[in-house]
Amino acid sequence: MNKLRSVWDPEQKYSLYSFERQPQTFPDVVLRASAPDVEPQVLMGIELKGWYALAKEGEPSFRYNVTPAVCAPADLLVVVPWALSRVISGSPQVFTPYVINARQAAEYRNWYWEHARGGKGTDRGVILSSVTTHYPNKADPISDQAVKDGGKNFGRFAGSKAMDSYIAELFDDKLAGIPLWAWQKFLLLFTEGQTTETVQAGLDALAARAGTVPEAERTDLADKFREIGDMIAGD
Repeated sequence: MNKLRSVWDPEQKYSLYSFERQPQTFPDVVLRASAPDVEPQVLMGIELKGWYALAKEGEPSFRYNVTPAVCAPADLLVVVPWALSRVISGSPQVFTPYVINARQAAEYRNWYWEHARGGKGTDRGVILSSVTTHYPNKADPISDQAVKDGGKNFGRFAGSKAMDSYIAELFDDKLAGIPLWAWQKFLLLFTEGQTTETVQAGLDALAARAGTVPEAERTDLADKFREIGDMIAGD
């Protein structure tokens, strides 16, 4: 990110600061002062999550357990979706990231778990971490925990539905000229256990959903599906 300074700091207001990677602690990246006598030492942090957009789950599976109190006001949670430029080969292609204030994300996660998620039972409490220091050490226990979480789902931020509208918009983006939603459903047809009949039925369903797409684009879609399908079959 420091190589992109002309983008995020065009007027050189933060010339005494540079982005620094932090392994195994929160947040992943901080905008830190280059000298010990500069105050504040850290201006902001970014917690980065990668997401392979064509994964079968159809949503990010990362967990975000950090307690709200350790998130500084300017900290961000950033989810970066990516896929290979030729779907199953090529170079990584990045799409528009999802960006949310880190503390807001943590507070919403806890609120959703306690008040808005479905299912039965009343034991929906969240045990907050006792750590309240911004930019904690890696040994600090900064994760919140659910009182009861048999399915190990606490912290799955996408499960809180906060990203639903973003995900829906993202899947309309195109990869190799074809919408991501179509690629994702197409690749699901080739998961283990599928038969020739189920693959064909899935292709028919995709063709039906593509009925609102202009004919020229439908032809391109069919050609691309056939090309990738032949590559998968060859494997």
